[in-house]
Amino acid sequence: MRILIVEDATDMAEAIAIRLGKAGMACDMAESCEAAEDFLAVQRYDALVLDINLPDRTGTELLADLRARGVRTPVLMLTALFSVDDRVSALNLGADDYLVKPFDYRELEARLRALVRREAEQKTDTLTLGPLKFQPSTMTADIADTPLDLTRREAALLGLLLRNSGKTLNKERLYDGLFAFENADVGLNAIELYIGRLRKKLAGSGVSIETQRRLGYRICLDE
Repeated sequence: MRILIVEDATDMAEAIAIRLGKAGMACDMAESCEAAEDFLAVQRYDALVLDINLPDRTGTELLADLRARGVRTPVLMLTALFSVDDRVSALNLGADDYLVKPFDYRELEARLRALVRREAEQKTDTLTLGPLKFQPSTMTADIADTPLDLTRREAALLGLLLRNSGKTLNKERLYDGLFAFENADVGLNAIELYIGRLRKKLAGSGVSIETQRRLGYRICLDE
């Protein structure tokens, strides 16, 4: 996994690079938007860590340019700004996540992994289990060609279960897949709620979500 860190505070950029490097991520560092563009011209990245306040332009301006050119690389905005308006503005421009300074490096690492995982999942071909088909690119599903009416989180949960068909996933793993980049103020028990909703929508389809006592959940065909 290769990450581009666009941050003009050298000490912070180096600290991030060291932390992510220990986690197995190769990092390049750019101190300005111009330097970032040079890196992006010759190297493909799995994700960008992008500060908003940079010496030549703002990170949001760089983000807007990248999205206008069709660059879909996941971007995590990193900034001292903290207002809701600032966060909403960045997300509307195409940011995938937003982390406010100061932050815990463990959280940064976890959020980056979630972003990269989501991007990879969205590129996956159709997932099939019996009569159930799921399209990651559009986050839609159907049973025997009849569309399922799913919310975004229900679709994300279904996709996560299908990619691990036959495996039992605990609540923590499911929570990370649904909420890691959303700053949702919810607890692990929310997983039970979404599992229950998804079960109702799959009822009678021949596909079930089983509860493995004290272990988690798995999706499977009815016997």
